[in-house]
Amino acid sequence: MPTSFSLSLRRLWTLDKFAYSLRVFLALSGALLLSWALADISLVIPLFLGIIASALSETDDSWQGRLQALAVTLLCFAAASLVVRWLFPWPWLFALGLGVATFALIMLGAIGQRYATIASGTLILSIYTMITIEHHGGAPQADDWGQTLLILAGAAWYGAISVIWCALFSRQPVKQSMAQLYRELGNYLILKATLFEPLRGVDIEARRLALARQNGRVVTALNQAKEMIFRRLEGQRGEGKLNRYLRIYFIAQEIHERASSTHYPYARLTEAFFHHDVLFRCQRLLDQQGQACKRLGKALLLNRPFEHDQSEQALADLRASIDHLRAMRNPAWRELMHPLAALADNLATLEGQLASADNPDSAESPGDTSLFDRSPGSVKDAWERVRLNLTVASPTFRHAIRLPIALLSGYGLLQLIHPTQGFWILLTTLFVCRPNFAATRRFLTQRIAGTVLGLVAGWASITLFPSALLQTLIAVVAGVTFFATRERHYVAATAAITLLVLCSFNQVGDGFDLIWPRLFDTLIGALIAGAAVFLILPDWQGRRLHREAANALEASRHYLEEILHQYASGKQDDLAYRLARRNAHNADAALSTLLANVLKEPEPYRKRVANDGFRFLVLSHTLLSYLSALGAHRQRLGEKADDARLFPEGRRIAGYLAMLAEHLARRTSAAGLEEAREALLARLEDKPPAWEAEDYRPMQTQLLLIAQQLGPLTDAAERLIAVQDDRDDAPSAVRTG
Repeated sequence: MPTSFSLSLRRLWTLDKFAYSLRVFLALSGALLLSWALADISLVIPLFLGIIASALSETDDSWQGRLQALAVTLLCFAAASLVVRWLFPWPWLFALGLGVATFALIMLGAIGQRYATIASGTLILSIYTMITIEHHGGAPQADDWGQTLLILAGAAWYGAISVIWCALFSRQPVKQSMAQLYRELGNYLILKATLFEPLRGVDIEARRLALARQNGRVVTALNQAKEMIFRRLEGQRGEGKLNRYLRIYFIAQEIHERASSTHYPYARLTEAFFHHDVLFRCQRLLDQQGQACKRLGKALLLNRPFEHDQSEQALADLRASIDHLRAMRNPAWRELMHPLAALADNLATLEGQLASADNPDSAESPGDTSLFDRSPGSVKDAWERVRLNLTVASPTFRHAIRLPIALLSGYGLLQLIHPTQGFWILLTTLFVCRPNFAATRRFLTQRIAGTVLGLVAGWASITLFPSALLQTLIAVVAGVTFFATRERHYVAATAAITLLVLCSFNQVGDGFDLIWPRLFDTLIGALIAGAAVFLILPDWQGRRLHREAANALEASRHYLEEILHQYASGKQDDLAYRLARRNAHNADAALSTLLANVLKEPEPYRKRVANDGFRFLVLSHTLLSYLSALGAHRQRLGEKADDARLFPEGRRIAGYLAMLAEHLARRTSAAGLEEAREALLARLEDKPPAWEAEDYRPMQTQLLLIAQQLGPLTDAAERLIAVQDDRDDAPSAVRTG
């Protein structure tokens, strides 16, 4: 029994939200204990509000970085609270300050995610300060600084817990991010395995689309893991455990490149080997390697040994199947045997990477272990990022204009009708109004549904449990639930925070009087947010589709150039190569995310865009998979090697991608590129067939596949340009913004 209990605790500890929720529980419980000790339950509300604002502003850092971020956060919180108290009695000045401060804080987020998080928390705390002032009579008193100081004390209290926690358990978030990365890699491999299923009539396009979307999740997990490691490595390069996780991260990058590789069109392989087991063997091996990745993620969390015997056996079976096909000497398969062998070699290398991930210290040193720092290097660099976003084309600038107008509309309505607890309108608008329509619609409906559930639960709680002690305990549990669920289950999170508000405010007043105002204010705030995102500089994702598509092509071009450089100089996983590869996958993921948002927009704004956009995404992702295969097999080519003569063709392909990207970005027809494309394809097809060589020649095979992809890509780009032109010719009533 003790063993089972300890195992349950260990599993609980591995949950990514457990530590976060436990910190919140400690902070809320501490505030509650202080209120009981001082026999003043009214202290609970401002302390809780400060804790919530601070927890929402928490950044992922080493403990030193988190301490610095906490100092900046508390400084911003103090300044915001003082300004709110100072301007509160003068509505016109208050409105001006609210608009300017909101614009400045949103633009501050253009510097980086850390600044965006702190800015968002500062806005939330500002409205919390307004709520406490309203709750205590509607006007700040000259000698009444207690509530403001208590809010700041609550924020500082949670911040102190966060810094101490980070110092004690600095590597746990890294371990969790690595586990999440390998889970997503496992899911990617399992999806990739379905492409090898030897069935006719399968919707390959749908499977490739699902694979492209999953690739976006892998890229997100890679970026999060990299940022976590980078922040903790600063000044700690000699720390053994962190260097171990850095090696595991580089192994994940290598696995991702090999997993995303495509050596030959799968439909042709299915047609040729439909009556043989080789594709089934490929499918089984990829599926087993995907399962092995997921087991590796779990092993990292639980500090358990990692086993992948099943994937090793599946690899041996694939090798045997290919040897059997080779022994049959079928002339119709001559072209296919080298790609099949290259696929097996690629999966064998992937298997070796999985084995080394279990004991990364024994693996060969990755060489260049530097990571790219995306944070601003100076004040000048930070300002340059803000300046580049001071344009209507920037989604950040549009949101920085839209949100102040939405908040000012709510404030004006509040001054006009003087609703009870009216500042909840502003809080709802702040939480619901997002940079794009798709996210705003999702948060709007979930916020309303969660509020209704929370009000019902709150009414039941304060009715059934009149004891102040029980209600405050319910508030603590609700606060923990909010932070445990706010990213994945927003309805439950909203219900929990509404329950916390009712139970907390019931300690210093009548919670029943808050139910209807809270509901109406939520509806009004959500309506304002929805109207703002629809009417004020709306950022319809389809209007940016051609730019994102151009970015994807441009990133692929740069990736190809870095691969060619590696073939010229020799394989070297240096920062330039890894950055080019990551940027290509980031651009692919950004295009996938944009198209997912387009699907949630109103019909007039997504008509035709989604279908043509997803078609382009599938083709662009296929191009990236051909590039990944070329990169996976990179090696230095001697001057006399046959493939060394293909460098000019590779550079011509890169030039073609650059021209196509430029046409997309400018929305001009790419029909004039046909002659260059056909000439390029003719030169590559005129080379001696790759299958006549004794060894696999990735340069010729993959460059030919890439060149063959240029025609469909150009056609898809033309359709995107035509769709954009049609949208611009649409009636103004439909083209709002």
